[in-house]
Amino acid sequence: MKRFVYVAQPTRVVFGAGSLAQLGAEIEALGAKRALVLSTPGQRALAERVADLLGARAAGVFDRAVMHVPIETAREAREVARQLGADCAVAVGGGSTTGLGKAIALDSGLPIVAIPTTYAGSEMTPIYGLTEGGLKKTGRDARVLPKTVLYDPELTLGLPLRTSVTSGINAIAHAAEGLYAMDANPVMSLMAREGIRAIARSLPALQSKADDIDARSDALYGAWLCGTVLGNVGMALHHKLCHTLGGSFNLPHAETHTIVLPHALAYNASAAPEAMRAIAQALGAPPGTSAAQAAFDLARDHGAPTALRDIGLQAADIERALAIALQTPYPNPRPLEREALHALLRDAFEGVRPQ
Repeated sequence: MKRFVYVAQPTRVVFGAGSLAQLGAEIEALGAKRALVLSTPGQRALAERVADLLGARAAGVFDRAVMHVPIETAREAREVARQLGADCAVAVGGGSTTGLGKAIALDSGLPIVAIPTTYAGSEMTPIYGLTEGGLKKTGRDARVLPKTVLYDPELTLGLPLRTSVTSGINAIAHAAEGLYAMDANPVMSLMAREGIRAIARSLPALQSKADDIDARSDALYGAWLCGTVLGNVGMALHHKLCHTLGGSFNLPHAETHTIVLPHALAYNASAAPEAMRAIAQALGAPPGTSAAQAAFDLARDHGAPTALRDIGLQAADIERALAIALQTPYPNPRPLEREALHALLRDAFEGVRPQ
């Protein structure tokens, strides 16, 4: 067995249908008295429901979370938290809202309680991202790791199927790259395989019955595991490309991950064969189907986008995206080769199934 280092992240996880009802007790356990509830504009109603549940412990609602956490929004939210005297933040929603909570915590140290309603997985990581001047910068800081995460599958019953699929494949990407991370360890590899397997089996069930609570539980369970992998080991080429495409071209986060993943796996296949076999097996790939092809087929067969041109990228953007991605590359099992990366981006732009 290879040498490795494993450090557990100190997050409390409360999982199960109806667990939202425990929010007040979890806030009290943190010793907090005034919680600022965060959401996107579209989830204002859920944020108000959470605030009502908290009663006197709710300091207010800030509903302006957006993708990729623009620095201006982060500064505004930090100031609102300060003015309201908030001593914790409750992030209700997907990765955009969790990201905003992290931006507040990075500056103020306020503890975060995360209540995910998608499968982003970022609630399990000490990783934050801020977009300023058209560039998305990421970092790690223990202050931004949510203290408590409430996983309530009932809150995901209304998640549209397409969003469920892209969010789920986004989570799968975390686990897939965790399997060939430079600092991988056996615990995270176990979680990665189980996380991919749980989400992959949930998506066909959700396509048949979108409000299947068991399938929703499977998907959320998988997201927890995949997010834990993301928070414990480094990511590689796939995440670098997605951070570049999202932050610099404002492409939708989960859709970008869904489209890029098969091509990043194909690029790294020869350098990480054991990881690719594990990914293909966890995805339930038929004999002769590679991990990259299985990831592509999972998206295509469940109605998710497969081409960057279909979510807003222009052909003229490919060269700039490549240049940005090469500036500060993440560690990757295969060396970054400009021509091969250009072909990767071109295939992802066109929506070509990996060969």
